[in-house]
Order: sequence, then C-alpha cells, then structure tokens
Amino acid sequence: MLSVRDLHVSFNQNEILKGIDLTVNKGDVVTLIGPSGTGKTTLLRCMNCLEKPSKGEITLSDLHFNYETISKKDILQLRRRTAMVFQQFNLFKNKTVLENVMEAQMVVQGKKKKDAYEKSIEELEKVGLLDKLQSYPSELSGGQQQRVSIARALAVEPEVILFDEPTSALDPELVGEVLKVIEDVARSGVTIVLVTHEMSFAKRISTKVVFMDKGVIVEEGTPKYIFEESENARTKAFLNHFNSNQTVEA
Repeated sequence: MLSVRDLHVSFNQNEILKGIDLTVNKGDVVTLIGPSGTGKTTLLRCMNCLEKPSKGEITLSDLHFNYETISKKDILQLRRRTAMVFQQFNLFKNKTVLENVMEAQMVVQGKKKKDAYEKSIEELEKVGLLDKLQSYPSELSGGQQQRVSIARALAVEPEVILFDEPTSALDPELVGEVLKVIEDVARSGVTIVLVTHEMSFAKRISTKVVFMDKGVIVEEGTPKYIFEESENARTKAFLNHFNSNQTVEA
C-alpha cells in the first residue's frame, strides 16, 4: 500500500537517511522507534513530501513517484491521500476548533461547506470535543489541541495517517487521553505510521515495530519479536535504556 525504496536524505553534507526501505500494508500500525536524531521524523516527513529526499522512490497504492523528479502536482496527489499529526499541533490560532477541522476539507479536497461541517462534527465527536466547537486553540489544553489535530486528520479520510511523536509536547497527565484516541483510530482500521517514545504504547498498538539507528533500519518485526525476542545488540541496548526507567507492559 505504502512503500519507500532506497531513500536517502542529506542536510549540509550530513547523511540523515542512508537508503531506507520500508513497506506498510493496508491496516497496519507501523511504529518507528529509536534514539533521538536518528531520522525517524525525517522519514515520516518524506512520506508526506515535507522533506525532499536526494534519492529514492515512494509508492502509495496506485501512485508511484521518483523523488528526484517528483512535481508539485505529484506532491499534491500524495498529500490529498495522507494526513499528518504533528508534535506541536499546527492548528490555525485564529480559527475555531470547528473551522480548523473544516479548513483542509474545503481548501484541499474542495468539499462544500455543509459537507465539511457534517464530517467535522462526526470526527470531533469521536475525539470527545463536541463541547469545544467554537473554542480557539489558545483556550484548549495541549491534549485537547492534539485531539483536534487528530480529528482534522481523520476528516480528510486519508489512506494513511502519519503521527510524529504526538505526545512529546504534552504534559505527562495529558498523554493518556491522546494515546487513547490514537488507539481508537488504530482499532478502526486506519493505516498508521507512528513515531513515538512511548514504548508500552508501541508494544500494545503496533502490528509492526521498526527500530532505527543512525539513519538506517536496524531491524523490524512484530512487537513481541522486537521487545522480547530480538538478539540485536543495538536494539537491546536501546530498549534496556527505556526499561531502566519504565516497565514495558506485557
């Protein structure tokens, strides 16, 4: 369904991604884990063309593009079929919750206002924010703002939702409410690629876990394999670091 092949990204002659190959099947929840600065977010942003690789190819269902020749029209096609939930929410501060969720549907998808309104109400109900329709982002907690972002992503009915560390900017007491919403989204069958440092959550929610380090995929497999059975020294060292601070739940 979604794949990238031989993906290379460099910034100022520093190679961030070094030939990544990754496949995501329909309905998968693929979680990218690994040390900070190892290229997880860059990989995610490449899937939505927020970063342009120096080399590589991307396929999404019937779309296939070479990053070296991809056009603005091609990028628009990809973005119409994907959605991204950012660390810092990226909501329009001058628009209400309802307007934030309606915006992309009307501007990117060309929906009529009535249809965008009805879809927005439907998705905001799913994330428990019907009582905040006319509120502005500044009037919401971080957890509520992130739930608006998730509703916005769902409203465009993407083939894949990309989550970039969706709880990293939240106070600890707000993390749980956002993780619950993401888990509900995953259970609905939406295809997800997720970057997170929440290891217990990654183990519980994922169909596949991908461990990255220094710009490469070290290994990938089921959550049980990665968290319990891997013999790779780099993977084990990374997980041991987390296990020394928190228990990975069974």
